[in-house]
Amino acid sequence: MKKINTSPISGAQELLPETQASFNNLKTKIADTYKRHGFYEIETPTIERTEILLAKAGGDTEKQIYKVIKTAESEDSADQALRFDHTVPLARYVIEHENELTFPFKVSQIGFNYRGERAQKGRFREFYQCDVDIIGRGKLEIAYDADIISTLIDTYNAFELNTPVIARINNRKIISGLMNALELADKSAEIMSIIDHSEKVTPEQTKLSLEELKLDEKTIKKILAFINLNGERSFVVKELNNLEITDETYLQGVTEFDQVMYLLESMELKEQVIADMKIVRGLDYYTGTVFEFFLPEHKNIGSVGGGGRYENLTGYFSDKAFPGVGGSIGLTRLFYIINEKKLLESEKSVLLDFAIIPVSEREYDEALNVAKKLREKNYNATVVFMDKKLGSKLEYAAKLARNGIVIGEEEVNSKLLKAKNFETGEENEINIEVVSNPEDFWGDQL
Repeated sequence: MKKINTSPISGAQELLPETQASFNNLKTKIADTYKRHGFYEIETPTIERTEILLAKAGGDTEKQIYKVIKTAESEDSADQALRFDHTVPLARYVIEHENELTFPFKVSQIGFNYRGERAQKGRFREFYQCDVDIIGRGKLEIAYDADIISTLIDTYNAFELNTPVIARINNRKIISGLMNALELADKSAEIMSIIDHSEKVTPEQTKLSLEELKLDEKTIKKILAFINLNGERSFVVKELNNLEITDETYLQGVTEFDQVMYLLESMELKEQVIADMKIVRGLDYYTGTVFEFFLPEHKNIGSVGGGGRYENLTGYFSDKAFPGVGGSIGLTRLFYIINEKKLLESEKSVLLDFAIIPVSEREYDEALNVAKKLREKNYNATVVFMDKKLGSKLEYAAKLARNGIVIGEEEVNSKLLKAKNFETGEENEINIEVVSNPEDFWGDQL
């Protein structure tokens, strides 16, 4: 028989149960925090029409999407692909269900996305993204940008990591206005790409890339000084105003940027936000506020989340205006960092509450009945069906659950059961008929 490679494909995450429990715990915390901030949860299909995904995609997106290959018998002949983010499918969703939604529409999506980029440490091809978006109809107040950023900061804080997350914030209107003022609007896309990649290369390489665009030395000096501008809101806004640029787009960007930063500071988030002109985001549908999240002690990993405002995304699907702002936590990448750096303890929740151990086949029916009653009390329980000695059964059960209940002929006749805590060895009699919570018979051990 030919041996088949059973390892997961490169760029896909596969976890053992205890590690998966930690991952699921973070995912649950994200969903719970989003809900507390007023976001409704939806799911969009993993497979979309390629024309939908590429309607407003820029950069290398077309090279990175995974195409779906269908069989010849397939009735649907549309060109299809796996989604690379949640934002574009959300735009389609809003257009499709416009008359059934309430605007501004606050929505969350948590699920897999796919990008065919080179797999490396902390970067995956199949990955979980946890998105929050707010969509307006016709208009969306700038204050919602701060709402999104504060929601995501609150979510990261819920993880209780030993290193705080920092949001680096900018507004693309500022850089667009600067390009207008320097009469470089025709090269703005190339310049934004250079800025976006500036932290991945040396300052000399960034300067060389600008020189390759045939820019003069004075202009290059201005751009380099601009993109190195970062710090507290008051300092950065002052420096931006000192540039004395009168371009309308630039001035609007500075005003919006100042307002968003002010609102975040008013929520006592000053220590977790920083103004940074290097942040422009790679996808070209962002039109205003942009932001990325970093763990300062792990800068080499890159961002663990980000997002921004998009005014015209649905314009490729409809002539109606649905401006929005959204952000995403790259959970797979973030968890990779957390797990590698051991920033979280393993989740004991991987263990079941009870393992029911029948001594022989004669007690199977009673064991199943006990398990059923425990589940009705909201415990998780399993029955150990093994043709082995009791000691082997108990050893196996201790790997599955916190507590074990042995059921033999005596327990069947007396209806008296004892639960043994495998960690402490303590035993307590229980009456399943009256148990409504762990404290009724087990203190705080369960």
